[in-house]
Amino acid sequence: MSGPRSDDLQQATTTAFPRLEVGDRPAMFGCFRVLRPDGSVIAPDAALQNGTGVADEDALAMLKSMVRQRAIDERMLGLQRQGRIGFYGAATGQEAGTIAAGHALQLRDWVHPALREGGIALHRGYPLKTYLAQIFGSADDTSTKGRQMPCHYGSKDLNFVTLSSVMATQMPQAVGTAYAMALRHEAPDRPICLGAIGDGATSEGDFHVALTFAGVLRPRGLGLPLILYVQNNQWAISTPVEKQTAATTLAAKAEGYGLVGVRVDGNDALALLRVMRAVADHVRAGGVPVLVEALTYRVGAHSTSDDPSRYRDESVTRAWAALDPIDRLGRYLVGRKVLPDDGIALLRAHYDDEVREALAAAEQVPPVALQTLVEDVYAEVPPALQQQLLAMTAG
Repeated sequence: MSGPRSDDLQQATTTAFPRLEVGDRPAMFGCFRVLRPDGSVIAPDAALQNGTGVADEDALAMLKSMVRQRAIDERMLGLQRQGRIGFYGAATGQEAGTIAAGHALQLRDWVHPALREGGIALHRGYPLKTYLAQIFGSADDTSTKGRQMPCHYGSKDLNFVTLSSVMATQMPQAVGTAYAMALRHEAPDRPICLGAIGDGATSEGDFHVALTFAGVLRPRGLGLPLILYVQNNQWAISTPVEKQTAATTLAAKAEGYGLVGVRVDGNDALALLRVMRAVADHVRAGGVPVLVEALTYRVGAHSTSDDPSRYRDESVTRAWAALDPIDRLGRYLVGRKVLPDDGIALLRAHYDDEVREALAAAEQVPPVALQTLVEDVYAEVPPALQQQLLAMTAG
């Protein structure tokens, strides 16, 4: 077995905030971090709020969504193992990378997600009822009407684009969305677009196409309002990241395309929020698009179709699990007296009850109506499709 080492993250740690300039080597090859695994602040800065630059209400809002996401994921994994749903891709251990990125954005900003960014939609207000209905493909699935496999939801109201299982396609699409925002809105207050992928998708051609256009498109002489976001969990299913690229870091790839590259601890919600907010302000105002690498680890399986114990050293997984982003942020808030000592346990119990109740209701909803198979494409359903539908219902 080969793969990442448990000490990769610790060796790369830096507390120097990135300058958001093309070619900033400390930003590309280091790994910005605010909190230690025990929740203590590495280098408190008296000039920053709370010494971290993050308000308590922001930290608590992120923690709540992170705990909620884990409660949902754990329940869904159990359902899949019982045969009650067909597929699920959990964000276990990557909740900070999902929620902090989403929290840094404004609701008018667009998100082109990958498999593990569903928490951004939930954090923005996507109803849990609809989230579960999409997984079941039931009549309450107003998102995709049962046409997509589970975990492939979207919301026009929340500017959350329906994700695809075809790897990296969302990156050129995100560039296009950002280009449209640049044409329609004036800097320094433009809506921006976040295009999210995992490390495996950086091996796809669409990734390089997206970075090329992100670098060369300069409407009105400004950079696109675009963040290219990579959650590097170090495994593309069974392929470790060092078998995908010889680059020392993924963030370093930015420089060759004329983009800003930044690497941050993906298990540190405070570090991520600070970086992503600064990056969002930078590209909103017309700065060069930014490639952000959030270094984390996939402590679970790639999906419910995967058994990671067959190809990796699980002792490394256990070491990374000790860097759990929920525990880290929770300990920080307990230390600040924002949460009581049992605050994380109380949150877990609360959200576990919420998910259990929502799930009980979701499983009672009937399947999507068969008629929806021929809707939403034609203003008037062609006779051939109507005949096929009649044949199906008659059978």
